[in-house]
Amino acid sequence: MTALLHFLNPAKTFKHGIHPSEYKDFTKDLPIERMPFVDEYVLPLSQHLGAPSKPIVKAGDKVFRGQPVAEASGFVSVPLHASVTGTIKGIELRHHPTGKMVESIVIERDPFSPQTLYNEKQLDWEHLSPPELVQFIQSGGFVGLGGAAFPTHVKLTPPKGKTAKFFIVNAAECEPFLTTDHRLMLEQTDSIYLGIRVCMKILGAEKTYIGVETNKPDAISRLQATVPSDLNCEVVPVQTKYPQGAEKMLITAVLNREVPSGKLPIDAEVVVNNVGTMAGIGDLVRFNQPLIERVVTVTGPGIHRPANLTVPIGTKLSDLLAYCGGITDDTRQILFGGPMMGAPQVFLDVPVMKGTSGVVCLTEELIRPRHEYACIHCSRCVEACPVFLNPSRLGQLARVKRYEEMINYHLMDCVECGSCSYVCPSNIPLVQRFRVAKGMIREKQARKQ
Repeated sequence: MTALLHFLNPAKTFKHGIHPSEYKDFTKDLPIERMPFVDEYVLPLSQHLGAPSKPIVKAGDKVFRGQPVAEASGFVSVPLHASVTGTIKGIELRHHPTGKMVESIVIERDPFSPQTLYNEKQLDWEHLSPPELVQFIQSGGFVGLGGAAFPTHVKLTPPKGKTAKFFIVNAAECEPFLTTDHRLMLEQTDSIYLGIRVCMKILGAEKTYIGVETNKPDAISRLQATVPSDLNCEVVPVQTKYPQGAEKMLITAVLNREVPSGKLPIDAEVVVNNVGTMAGIGDLVRFNQPLIERVVTVTGPGIHRPANLTVPIGTKLSDLLAYCGGITDDTRQILFGGPMMGAPQVFLDVPVMKGTSGVVCLTEELIRPRHEYACIHCSRCVEACPVFLNPSRLGQLARVKRYEEMINYHLMDCVECGSCSYVCPSNIPLVQRFRVAKGMIREKQARKQ
């Protein structure tokens, strides 16, 4: 009967895409637990898209949990807050998840502090204007928690002449292994709906849609059962397919609207935000808690005790792995993020950042062969690309560094989902080459300006 209903009323989706194995059974049924505080935290000043934060503390300063330690350095920037009460050990270069050495604030935890919030209180948000709420969200240091880490207040400030008729909450969580958003939807619906109310007031949106993949039926049921009666919000089941959680794909699935090439979701009268960001904004309103911690999925066959953890920002990877029982002897790769778009880590002292949605520990059998063969023109990448590009042609141009020609093949529309690399039988690192090409093009354009 269920299969018949699904056939008659299939879940919404987009064209193309892929169906990788989900691997969510490791953690999907594990409640969120809080990781104990450790001795040292590292807060990189560069944690989001846009300009890095500027430190406002110095070595030796005493700081409290939730206190600002760095200020925004522009509009596309957010402040940084102490994730624990302690003493500033120094501001120095430390390893960053990108592989670079980045200026970071190092905090030594006070072992005798109760670790209460710096200024806990409830915000009377209903009496604040939209610009005041946007400022409040920026001062809380909020960025998208789905992985891209784009400053939230920028999304909530449409350009002049643009309006957001619809607000979409991205709860697809299409990356294999990750269950952060899944557990939040089961355990923190009050905070999620409060965050949605705040954002709808800011945007003046008519309606909110929450897009959830059909592989999370318990989350769909929970959200539908708890929708406030006075909130114009609809929970929309979307097909389990990658990259369903990409902004433009989710807009197509939920609203059957296409974001034009070279344009942003606001050009389709839509703003999209992650469900974890909504829960965080809800906590900001309820407790005046800035973005000082986040839920992280620690998972994979290479970790002894998989878990969904609330982790203070700045916790080192080594401490996180140790709390989960350590890695197995046959672990070969550790990713920040999911296996499709995540970044392999070289050092174990890199910190959890605002955009770290998961830590995935992979063993040998789950790592793709590294030997690359010539393109056989099978067109699998073309059939998989959700934005209808020709990855094969783009890959050939990237290999010989003809980056300017790639613009004519709409390289900048690439969402870097990695679907093309996943299906390529020749193991060509297509998405990695596209990222390099886009970086080179942007650098050249910046030099011209």
